[in-house]
Amino acid sequence: MAGLRQRGHDVLWIREAAPGSKDDAVLAQAQSEARVLITFDKDFGELVFRRGKAASRGIVLFRLRKPSPDFVARRVARILESTTEWEGHYAVVDEHSIRLRPLP
Repeated sequence: MAGLRQRGHDVLWIREAAPGSKDDAVLAQAQSEARVLITFDKDFGELVFRRGKAASRGIVLFRLRKPSPDFVARRVARILESTTEWEGHYAVVDEHSIRLRPLP
C-alpha cells in the first residue's frame, strides 16, 4: 500500500483500518466514502450482482497467478493509472486483460 500512496493514490487498506471486517461492511464503507474497491476476493461480485448491494464507484477484482507483494504492487499501480473508467464498473484484471462490466 505504501507504493500506491507514494504515487499519490488515496488508499484505505481494510487490514489496517478495520481488520476482520465482513465483506458487507467493506462494501458499505467503500460506498459511503465513494471509493473504488480493489480486491482479490470474488465474493464482492456476488454481493453486487446477485444480492443487489450498491457499489457506487466501482470494484476492481484482481485475479493474478503470481501474488508476490512486489508483483502485485506494480500491477495494481499500473492498472489503476491506465484508465479512469472504474466508476460504475466491475472490473476483472488478470495478467493479460481488463474486463469491464457495468454495475447494476
